[in-house]
Formats: sequence, C-alpha cells, structure tokens
Amino acid sequence: MSAQTWTEGPLLGFDTETTGVETHRDRIVTAAVVLRAGPETTVRTWLIDPGVPIPAEAAAIHGITTEHARQYGQQPREALEEIAALIAGHLHAGHPLVAFNATFDVTILEAELKRHGLPTVEDRISRAFSPVIDPLVLDRALDRYRRGKRKLIDLCTVYDVLDTGTFHTADADVIATLDLLAKMVQKYPDLGGTELAQLHAFQAQAHAAWAENFNDFLRSKGRTADASTQWLGRDPEAPTTPQSVTRLPGEHDSPTGKLF
Repeated sequence: MSAQTWTEGPLLGFDTETTGVETHRDRIVTAAVVLRAGPETTVRTWLIDPGVPIPAEAAAIHGITTEHARQYGQQPREALEEIAALIAGHLHAGHPLVAFNATFDVTILEAELKRHGLPTVEDRISRAFSPVIDPLVLDRALDRYRRGKRKLIDLCTVYDVLDTGTFHTADADVIATLDLLAKMVQKYPDLGGTELAQLHAFQAQAHAAWAENFNDFLRSKGRTADASTQWLGRDPEAPTTPQSVTRLPGEHDSPTGKLF
C-alpha cells in the first residue's frame, strides 16, 4: 500500500463492548468491524453470549443484558473465529486496523481467542498486530496541551464530527472513529503522508511517552502510577530513526503540532 494513499482505504474499523474493563478477565459482548473503502462503508456486527453474567454497570452502558445475550447471542468460539479471520485477512493485506483506544480492543480480542483455544490474530499473520491506527494516541501526541477529556465523544466535538447520538454501540463507535480519523488527517496532513509502518511505530513511542508523563503526574498527587507504557499489549518497538520518535515528517513546532 502506498504511503501516500492509505487514507483512501481500505480502512478496517474495530470496536467491542464488553462485560468490563479487565482485558484478561472480561469478555466481549458485542463487536463491530467496519470496512471503509473509498465512498463505500460496510458494517458487520456480532452479538455474543459471553458465557458469564453481564454486570449491571456494563449493561447500563451498552444496553445488553445477560438474558438478552443468552437468548440472541452467538456462541463465543464461533463469533471470535469470524472476527479474527476477518481482521487477520485485512492486516495480512496491509490494510490498517483503526480503533479508538486500540490497546483495549486488541488485547481483549487476543485474550478471548486464547481463552477459547483459537489462534490469535498475531498467530494468523505471523507478526506483531499491525498496522494499527489509534486516534486517541494520535490526539494525545499531536495536541498534548489541550485541556479537557479525550473520550471518543469529546474528540468528536473537538474535531467537529457529526454526532449520531448512538455512542456505546460498537458499530456507531467504529463509524465515529473512522470519521474522526478523517478529520484528524485534514487537520494534520502529515499523517496521511506517513508510511503505515512508521506511523505504527510512532504511536507506540507516543503512547509510552504519554504513559510516563501521566505516571509522573499520578505520583505527584500521591496516587498509584499504573498506566502501562505498552501499546497494544506489548513493549513499544524501537524506532528506525530519531525523527520517528519525536515528530512526523514535515511537522513543525507549532502549539498544536509539537508532540512531546
């Protein structure tokens, strides 16, 4: 895939709704994969019976109760195989996976595959889980000093993404994430001109830098510094050049462009 045309697609968006936030313990309840290729957008969704009760707190967020999942949900092993095969096929072809707070969705998917005795996505593509684009990581790096929260709904407001009013359904969140990435590329054109492997490595380094800074802040407040420096559940890869650590090609030290 040309470094100049990755923004034109195909882009594969991914999101999950789950029983909780512990990636190695909790289970996937719904998932969505959205393929955007040029003007065409194709949505595929799964409702899964996770095999465990869905806590009321989680159901209040995504709207899926234990009873509903048990009655209408697909068995997890079958659904997870379909999801993993679809994602692995696109990653193998060099298409980037786009996910907001990708570490969570990637890690819980891989944990679920292992739990059910299925090959992980990394097993299927015979390399680290890549390429991945995470608008949350990019926004933290590219507009580090902006005040305010950085949830998906907050960034959609910042970047003027149309509010569908249906956040916390997996398919709506994926579409909003893809729209958000498009707006970010408009604001930061260097993103679209960056080769995918370099962009992937840049995000790993950017996440590590953010986590270190956040942990320093927590320690200064007497709180536990527990933000992991690992992106996508693994140690950040060493960059190939100093430039890929600190800035994107052509980036200037503007108030909204300086990375670290």
